[in-house]
Amino acid sequence: MKAQLIGRYIEPNKSVSLQNYSSEFFLKIWHYHPELELDVILSSTGTRFVGDSIKKFIPGDIVLMGENLPHLWLNDNKYFEEHSRLKAEAVVIHFDKKLVSGIEKIPEMEKIISLIHKAKVGVAFRGEANSSIIKKATDMIESSAYERVNILINIMAELAARNDYELLSSSGFVNSFQNIPKSRMAPVYNYVMNNFKEEIKLETIAKIAHMNPSSFSRYFSSFHKKTFTQFVNEIRIGFACKMLMEHKCNISQVCYESGFNNISNFNRVFKAIKQISPSEYIKLHLNKRL
Repeated sequence: MKAQLIGRYIEPNKSVSLQNYSSEFFLKIWHYHPELELDVILSSTGTRFVGDSIKKFIPGDIVLMGENLPHLWLNDNKYFEEHSRLKAEAVVIHFDKKLVSGIEKIPEMEKIISLIHKAKVGVAFRGEANSSIIKKATDMIESSAYERVNILINIMAELAARNDYELLSSSGFVNSFQNIPKSRMAPVYNYVMNNFKEEIKLETIAKIAHMNPSSFSRYFSSFHKKTFTQFVNEIRIGFACKMLMEHKCNISQVCYESGFNNISNFNRVFKAIKQISPSEYIKLHLNKRL
């Protein structure tokens, strides 16, 4: 998971690009870019990282993300097995601010502009209502550049009319991420995303940022309005929540898989962040499914 700026190439005389992605698994790169992105997952499962949101993804999911919002689609382990025949497939659409600025002053586009503002933290859609949008997105693959713009606006209008969406990242994370100098902090994010399941020492992370531990702590807290330890714990608890919802591991296994070295500390941190215990969290989500 490498946190880095990636330039999604859009031709100078166009405002939309499309990738019909099909491979053994999605790229393991935690990244961000100035273009807005619409992802339509056609096949495969795994964990979706958008800002500080960590959730499971399944076929049929649709996610709209604003500019410079860090994200990663990490497939489940079975997709990386040596003889796996599984495929990860998606229609990935990138469009730049030129398209957005072109419709901002059109009154009829008010709901679409509102959706784009929501996309600053990421917006996810799931359910049967996605089927018509999936068809439109796949139709774009063979469409002309002009038709792609028209279809994209139709997709955005359909999404903007829905109320069954989920906002993903916290606005606090997005605001702090936008303000932090990427040249200094990108390696820090990279290290955390690669190593949050292991012990992360302040001395190690400070060295990566080319600072001493006390200076790094002050610097990080001034931007994030939280300590570095709190930041790492939130990533770990987010991952733990995803595992608990999948019901594949017991609480003790989830504790160690998400980077904690003892169950009492895991329970204490979990309750501090989620306001309920891990066992209560499981019961809550079981009840939601009934």
